[in-house]
Amino acid sequence: MKLIVGLGNIGTLYDNTRHNLGFMCLDYFAKQHNLTFKEDKKLKCFLASFSVNGEKTILIKPTTYMNLSGESVILVKNYFKVSILDILVICDDLDSNVGRVRLRQNGSSGGHNGLKNIILHLGTEEFKRVKVGIGRNSLMNTADYVLSRFNDDEKSLIDEAIINVNDLIFEFSNDVPFYKIASKYSKK
Repeated sequence: MKLIVGLGNIGTLYDNTRHNLGFMCLDYFAKQHNLTFKEDKKLKCFLASFSVNGEKTILIKPTTYMNLSGESVILVKNYFKVSILDILVICDDLDSNVGRVRLRQNGSSGGHNGLKNIILHLGTEEFKRVKVGIGRNSLMNTADYVLSRFNDDEKSLIDEAIINVNDLIFEFSNDVPFYKIASKYSKK
């Protein structure tokens, strides 16, 4: 069983903001594959699932808000008995250019509060992640910047990244080795 986590904040105030890139990727995947997210209050998330070759993949969008994402991840992991090795987290990345997709086998939070909270709750950094670049703006406060929306020039780069993430989600769910996925989809 696989668990794919898209990070973001719930509510229309946060729709299509830079920090909601994880939600945007899962929403696109769900639309492409006719999946519907349903809220599970007990597991603190919106949840959808599908199967590939008999193996179930669970998609979640935590309802805890970004900084407490780990609360939902640990609940879902424990409930469905998902191995740490089968968890993939999708999030925004301030340290990469807009639209750049980077895959990591493991690692630190890199200052990302959602990842930091997941590491805290899982007790390990050994989960896979997809980081999609949102760039930085030195003229804006970081908190304001991550909650801003993409401009027209950036939107096409983000759309392309979301399509690539859609494809790699399917490959991850289909047991393609992660190193192969990373070499195919990580962009410079």
